[in-house]
Amino acid sequence: MLTFNYEATNSKTGQKVKAKVQADNEQGAAKLIKEQGLTPLSIKVEKAGSSSRFTRIKAKDRVLFSRQLSTLINAGLPLVQSLRQTANQTQNKPLKNIINQVINDVEAGSSFSSSLAKYPDVFNRVYISLVEAGEASGTLDASLDRLATQQEKDADIISKVRGALAYPVIVLLVMAAVVGFMVVKVLPTVQNVYKGLNGVSLPILTRVLLAFSHFVTHYWFIVLLIIVGLIFFYSRWSKTTGGRSIIDKGKMKAGPIGRLYMKMYMARFSRTANTLVGSGVPLIQVLEISADAVDNVHIASSLRKAIEKIKGGKALSESIRDDPNFLELVPSMIKIGEDSGAMETMLDKTADYYEKEVDNEIKAISTIIEPFLMIVMGIIALIIVAAILLPIYGLVNQSGFTNSV
Repeated sequence: MLTFNYEATNSKTGQKVKAKVQADNEQGAAKLIKEQGLTPLSIKVEKAGSSSRFTRIKAKDRVLFSRQLSTLINAGLPLVQSLRQTANQTQNKPLKNIINQVINDVEAGSSFSSSLAKYPDVFNRVYISLVEAGEASGTLDASLDRLATQQEKDADIISKVRGALAYPVIVLLVMAAVVGFMVVKVLPTVQNVYKGLNGVSLPILTRVLLAFSHFVTHYWFIVLLIIVGLIFFYSRWSKTTGGRSIIDKGKMKAGPIGRLYMKMYMARFSRTANTLVGSGVPLIQVLEISADAVDNVHIASSLRKAIEKIKGGKALSESIRDDPNFLELVPSMIKIGEDSGAMETMLDKTADYYEKEVDNEIKAISTIIEPFLMIVMGIIALIIVAAILLPIYGLVNQSGFTNSV
């Protein structure tokens, strides 16, 4: 059973009540609350897995758990015995604690899916839905195997995208460190040399950099406060509805990076939908879960609009055909799947195609970024060197002019 925190009003006194109730689902919780003569205002599942000790579980640990459990169930072992065997083989202690608690819940009469649902930070909605579908159809081993495959492919895509973005970030950090060293250490030394050169007029570039160096070295705490403030503001703003919308739109439209993200989103949608459809999950539920799994508010909004169109009698392919948040191949492949009755196969082919396209985009971006970063580094180095050497050349020219006179 799940634990729900609820807020309700007493129908007789009008007094507000906050308490907890245990039930298999939200509907069951609402029924129990009404039986107490209360009118529920809000019902929220208690996230037992949200404590810090449960958050350090990597995707590879979930994949290994799913694969091992699938193998044991397929071999004919009962669920509880399979879970115990998996717990004994698990090296990750937080995950082992969760499995042991799931075992206790299952032995107490809860379903496997509702037991896992207590830990939403570890087992997401896709995971719970597939387990639930596997329990209902008697194919839990196949559902867990599909989950492991889906998680492996999703983690592989994310790893590749992060790897592609890590290189320019590292180079930019190195550039910032070099510039910082020049500004804090080298330029103040050079400034002391220039002070002894009476009558020498420093170029505007040198004066600007010296002023910047003076500000950084004497008011470094202000610079630090600005950086911390920007990071704090961005972290808070990115969690707002407007901020998330702008960031997700930027990911989709930012040139080569935008193409990479769009293909990653299409691969993630296709792979998630393929896994859910193959496990017998109804289409409406597939789209609802995929909207959360894609992790982009604009694509999620398009999927929710598609759900309404499907309820009105349209096919999925027709519902997303002219949507700018979907690449053209996706509705075309879904259309073929709808006409041939092979939706699962076509979604699998679409996912494979875009996963390969993500690899190609990463290679293309790497080819573009490397020379671009070299040019930027060269320009920055040229500016700093020019700021240091121009006064020296000016002094030499002035001395040569004086000697000739």
